[in-house]
Amino acid sequence: MTKISKFKKICVVTGSRAEYGLLKNLLFLIKKEKLFKLQLLVTGTHLSNKHGLTFKNIIKDQFNIKNKIDLKLKKDDSSSLAKSMSHGLSKFVKSFEKNKPNLIILLGDRYEIFISCIAATLCRIPIAHIHGGEITKSLLDEAFRHSISKMSHLHFTATDIYRKRVIQMGEMPKNVYCVGGLGVDNINFSDLYTKSELEKKLRIKFLKNTIIVTYHPETLKKNSSSSNLKNLFSALKKLKGTTIIFTMPNFDIESNVIYNLIKKFISKRKNCYLFKSLGQKKYFSCCKYSNFMIGNSSSGLLEMPTFKKFSINIGERQTGRIKAKSVIDCNSNTKSIMKAINFALEPANQKKIKDVVNPYGKGGASKKIINVLKSKNFKKLILKEFFNIRF
Repeated sequence: MTKISKFKKICVVTGSRAEYGLLKNLLFLIKKEKLFKLQLLVTGTHLSNKHGLTFKNIIKDQFNIKNKIDLKLKKDDSSSLAKSMSHGLSKFVKSFEKNKPNLIILLGDRYEIFISCIAATLCRIPIAHIHGGEITKSLLDEAFRHSISKMSHLHFTATDIYRKRVIQMGEMPKNVYCVGGLGVDNINFSDLYTKSELEKKLRIKFLKNTIIVTYHPETLKKNSSSSNLKNLFSALKKLKGTTIIFTMPNFDIESNVIYNLIKKFISKRKNCYLFKSLGQKKYFSCCKYSNFMIGNSSSGLLEMPTFKKFSINIGERQTGRIKAKSVIDCNSNTKSIMKAINFALEPANQKKIKDVVNPYGKGGASKKIINVLKSKNFKKLILKEFFNIRF
């Protein structure tokens, strides 16, 4: 029988519902693998009542939460977020020093992931980063993402172009793996609801058309959220016989502006709904039965193409990311948004994307990551070399 001391203790940090959804299948595989001992650290909006206390969904999925780190998220201004990050940094260090993981796994680019990465670096624990090498033009997240990559020791990218970009930053090619997108994995392994089951679960009625709206702040553009969202509302008002499902914005600078505007919009209209957290199964089921997704969420790029559905991508939040031909880019003015909506609703156009290929793969990313982790000596990862490209 294997002794506990021989286990590779892997700490996975999750700070949001969307990120947990991507990590979920990987977490199950880590938990199942006899060589590993999973330590799950939960933080960010998982612990926020406003965002649905989504740590409860993690418990329902039968994962043991090793530690919860409350960032005391309150206001969405720069000063308040800085205080939350400062508070969280010391908490992460204490957690890592106490639990002594052999490897930290981080996904993405959010500020809570960034500070956990700094903490792991201070504690001299090797880091594996998922979804590095991507570009998002109008976000603070881009700086966080590239910084996390530079502090990490293993890299799992979603496309080969992203892999090359991580190597361009000086990371050793032998430790940078293109595995595909984790979102595709989770769709493939999800047993989705039927349309009638979903209507009962959500207590809504799907009309002739159904759309999902997920809109987040463009955090490098001050005071842009209000005007951009009002333009989107002006377009949505013109739709008849349409069920509109809003999901919560991420907790970022100006996120409260978006949240309050959405609440005001749906309060005056039937067949418009806002959900704090749908959970993965209900969310993917909504994707399956919707006509298209609209907003500026990465989900429209990473996951919606697998459902062979259009994604209307507004503004510059996702500029730089690789996109399937089912993604419709438009400006943030009402005329451009309405043109994109009409295009997406046209039956002839919907037929054109029935053979769309998701550039983030067909699945299998989680298993590929597990196989790499099983082959690595974590202790040897901590001393990094800089890989010089010959120009």
